[in-house]
Amino acid sequence: MSNNNSSSSNVVAAHKIVKQLRLEAKIRRIHVSQAATDLKNFCLQNAHKDPLLMGVPSSDNPFRPPTSCRLL
Repeated sequence: MSNNNSSSSNVVAAHKIVKQLRLEAKIRRIHVSQAATDLKNFCLQNAHKDPLLMGVPSSDNPFRPPTSCRLL
């Protein structure tokens, strides 16, 4: 009886795998060279908005070093 349950669970598992593979086969794919070109173009077009490249104005920077307070 356990052999029947085991083969039944194997069939269910195989059906799940086949269903997943069919879903993955339908995904539209592009060549890596095209994806790299698209990514490069996106980065170049948006470089002026990137704070890591352009820096952050000190007035907008929440992590700027604290200024010291002095009483005169």
